[in-house]
Amino acid sequence: MVKHLKKIVGPLVSIFFLLSMTSTGYAETTVSIEVSAILNSLLFLICGFLVMFMAAGFAMLESGMVTSKSVSVICAKNIGLFSIAGIMFWMVGYNLAYGIPEGGYIGSFTPWSDGSELDAGGDNYQYTAGSDWYFQMVFCATTVSIVSGTLAERIKLWPFFLFAAILSGIIYPIVMGWQWGGGWLAAAGFSDFAGSTLVHSTGGAAALAGAILLGARTGRFDKSGAAKPMKPFAASSVPLVTVGVFILWLGWFGFNGGSQLAMGTFDDAVAVSNIFINTNLAACGGVLAAGAVTRLMAGKTDVIQMLNGAIGGLVAITAEPLMPSPLAAILIGAIGGLIVVFGTKLLFSLKIDDVVGAIPAHLFAGVWGTLAVPLTNGDASFGAQLLGVISINAFVFIVSLIVWGIMKGTMGIRLSKEAERLGTDVSESGVIAYAIRD
Repeated sequence: MVKHLKKIVGPLVSIFFLLSMTSTGYAETTVSIEVSAILNSLLFLICGFLVMFMAAGFAMLESGMVTSKSVSVICAKNIGLFSIAGIMFWMVGYNLAYGIPEGGYIGSFTPWSDGSELDAGGDNYQYTAGSDWYFQMVFCATTVSIVSGTLAERIKLWPFFLFAAILSGIIYPIVMGWQWGGGWLAAAGFSDFAGSTLVHSTGGAAALAGAILLGARTGRFDKSGAAKPMKPFAASSVPLVTVGVFILWLGWFGFNGGSQLAMGTFDDAVAVSNIFINTNLAACGGVLAAGAVTRLMAGKTDVIQMLNGAIGGLVAITAEPLMPSPLAAILIGAIGGLIVVFGTKLLFSLKIDDVVGAIPAHLFAGVWGTLAVPLTNGDASFGAQLLGVISINAFVFIVSLIVWGIMKGTMGIRLSKEAERLGTDVSESGVIAYAIRD
């Protein structure tokens, strides 16, 4: 009996001793600068590959939302745009954003260096330069992914790739630098924690400009202007859309959590944990709000709107995922979900064809989330938020409209009616994803 007690009590005493040491010295204990930099870099890399996995989510969501004759090209667009964004962000994008003078407007048109001199040590380094480049690069690629689905089924593949290069190499890095690079919006007090406007509204504004110049798919609207399901059927695979949304939901923890930009202290660990909670709750609010309102309005629960409602909720909380209470996060996300539903109806009324609903989910919900920041963050001002929303979206929309317009007038951006009828898999890829049903 005594032997057994010794076996139990001995380890318990040791654990208690360790815990007592931790509790008495914890608040005063800090890790070294080197260990902090390692932990911060690890956060960037882990959250970065979660954000990269969002590329798979976009590919699945878009593949499920288009008709069956356009799935292969969706896959080609998504792997192509990610590759283009990676090269362009190395070639010019990073230094356009982070080479900006304090309070300035634009950085330098130079390639990113390996940053080895920043990794050498000392009292000032906080993370490896390479981990920062990788984390920022996947944000850049996400911005371009937003454009892909909106313009599906009627845009030529290579003009889209050219626009992807311009968006990822020039347009997005410039607006990114205005805030995250210490530019003029940062000086004005604009706050966008993880990119409701800098990433999501930017992608949405670029998509809107393209959708206006490109026009709707043939047969998308009837003579009265009402939206019609596309043949052979409205979406190739609702389960695929659902898988895509869950992948995006997962990736969003990296998107928002990694934007804390540090994991070297206990306070940072608490912050990242709270960001995860609020991110998740906002998505939940978006889903349920979209499901409830479609039920009340039409008598049926629209699963596509529920899925896009999740994205709308996630986009809305992205501007400030740390400061809201859990209840506030749910409400912010729920409003994002409602914006998706009513924003979709607005686009229908304007005869703007957004195949996957990216404009309401990313542009409209992104504007809401950014303007809502002062509701939970007392350091933010509504005036600065409004300035950022207007300036970024106006700049991106106008520049994108010009770029799309130049391409439309030169190389052409829209498929012929016959190519559109056959489907982009036949006309642009030659690889058929599914047997086509007439």
